[in-house]
Amino acid sequence: MDTNQAGVTESAAAPLLEARELTRHFRVGRGFSPQMLHAVDEVNFSIGRQEIVALAGESGSGKSTIARLLAGVYKPTSGEIFYQGRAMSTFRSRKDQLAYRGDVPMVFQDPFSSLNPAFRVKHGVLRSLKLHRRDLTTKAQRFDEAERVIEAVGLSPAGDVMQRYPYELSGGQRQRIGFAQALAHKPKLILADEPVSMLDVSIRIGLLNLMAELRESQGVSFLYITHDIASARYVADRLMIMYAGHIVETGPTESVLQNPKHPYTDLLLGAVPDPRAPLAAGLESDTGEPPKVIDPTPGCRFRWRCPLAVDRCHSETPLLRVLGKNHEAACHVAEPDS
Repeated sequence: MDTNQAGVTESAAAPLLEARELTRHFRVGRGFSPQMLHAVDEVNFSIGRQEIVALAGESGSGKSTIARLLAGVYKPTSGEIFYQGRAMSTFRSRKDQLAYRGDVPMVFQDPFSSLNPAFRVKHGVLRSLKLHRRDLTTKAQRFDEAERVIEAVGLSPAGDVMQRYPYELSGGQRQRIGFAQALAHKPKLILADEPVSMLDVSIRIGLLNLMAELRESQGVSFLYITHDIASARYVADRLMIMYAGHIVETGPTESVLQNPKHPYTDLLLGAVPDPRAPLAAGLESDTGEPPKVIDPTPGCRFRWRCPLAVDRCHSETPLLRVLGKNHEAACHVAEPDS
């Protein structure tokens, strides 16, 4: 047993972070008939210690909203987030909030706007250390630690990198600085919101390897948000597939990709380019309308595009159910493993 800065007791058996019935709606429209956009609806998941969990889905599915809920940028409309067994809604004091944000920092998608161009690279890292690392009491200690975390993300010599301005760094180097700023907190979980999507394909693998290395060397867990199934397969232990505000399938990465249970997962896999296949192979089933998330009616939100939809899909919202070993899907017609 151990206790963190916010007074949260850690247990090896409990998940590091858990979301229960997590929901976030946004009001849209004006006048006397306001409408609600259901960005995230009654989502349940957990993230264990030293685990990389990928959250995949197309644009607008609610992935980034989940990241911002976990980071505390948005407050849930309903539901709760538990961090090391304690409800996040109870983190009311500044001390508790700083402790949580130090433990669960976020790395943003855009490496070109996530760093302030008016300051040298060292500014953000040293500021993070001053806010979240009360054990470092002097400037010299903070500077030494800043050099350590910058070298830990593969940038050296650290002293030279710290003196540069963001415009003097490449996109991949800037994203590594984003990871260094997060690592400066001594985090337990890093929320990585599509951290490689704006980078050249040739340098994406280096950032994915960095995540795996930080998990091994620093004991950090990751929620890796992506629309790229291939990168999720490369780096993640577990995969969650999200569609129109719902998690529609979840399980060990290889199990989900080798034996998909939900038609939307099949669609995502069919959209991955295969040089051996004819052009547009695997996309024949992608017909119908985009998801309806403004005041949606009951029923499966994928039913408009699903070739397997039955009458029940139009009236009853499917819930996640176990269909294999640690493998769940929210589909009325999916068959369990024999």
